[in-house]
Amino acid sequence: MKTHKLIHGAIAASLLALASLAVAASAAPVVKEFPTPTPASEPRFITAGPDHKMWFTEFGANSIGRITPSGVVTEFPVPTPDSGLHGITAGLGSVWFAEEDGNKIGRITTGGAITEYPIPTAGSGPEHVALGPDKNIWFTEFQPDQIGRLNPSTGVITEFPITPGAGPNGIVAGPDGNLWFAEQAGSSIGRITTSGVVTEFPIPTPDGGPTHISRGPDGNLWFVELDANKIGRITTSGVITEYAVPAANAQLGDVTPARHAMWFTEGIGNKILRLDIKTSDFEEVGVPTPASDPIGIAAGPAGIWFTEFDSGNIGRLH
Repeated sequence: MKTHKLIHGAIAASLLALASLAVAASAAPVVKEFPTPTPASEPRFITAGPDHKMWFTEFGANSIGRITPSGVVTEFPVPTPDSGLHGITAGLGSVWFAEEDGNKIGRITTGGAITEYPIPTAGSGPEHVALGPDKNIWFTEFQPDQIGRLNPSTGVITEFPITPGAGPNGIVAGPDGNLWFAEQAGSSIGRITTSGVVTEFPIPTPDGGPTHISRGPDGNLWFVELDANKIGRITTSGVITEYAVPAANAQLGDVTPARHAMWFTEGIGNKILRLDIKTSDFEEVGVPTPASDPIGIAAGPAGIWFTEFDSGNIGRLH
């Protein structure tokens, strides 16, 4: 009798634990928002730094922001005035960013020291930056239709032309040892080897306007089609699949991998969008502040972090 009671008790405890896990798994995501110190800071893009903090560009404040997992924000002014801060990424123990209007690539240490590297082509409009497998910093030049490569050791920048009118935007290192980028104006996805050989893959939807791109946990590249209101996936061999998002005219922003899914921002929708890469199911999470215009998104300590351009907040979803 005593043995049966112990067994029944253990079974009951196990069932209770499973039920608790089920409840936790199905619990609604929680969004917390942290204001930035400068009014109208207009935070744009965000990345996880090497110091277990999140770093972001502030277009309005012309500063690089840093936020701790607990929400403490510090701002570091960029030397070049009105630099038009845009994309940002971590690499080689520092954080790197693009100055769209300043026509420079910037580097900031975790201590806040900033170095700027002028781009040879005037008015190139650098958009996004990525650490390459060759330990160089790669970036897109929207205006002259070029991909740039910065050698961090020497500061030397090399530029590689792509198809005229392509309008390269987002860029990321792929799982195949190449760099992949989105051609917003050319409606193609580009691939460039570390030696500068370029291949382009047109997306199925004409004038889809691919903007941002990220490496997925499935070994594919995932990208946003701003004008088509779709999500795209491209294999390293160039096969493209598209997914229409639930909300009409969502104004899809950035993309990041996390928790076996891909996550996106919806500027007009004022939501964070999750795509399960196994089931292709979508889930939307609303941002508490109305009309906040979420843009950048990245996984990091304590959750998934995103920028709110119009509200000046940094959001965290967990």
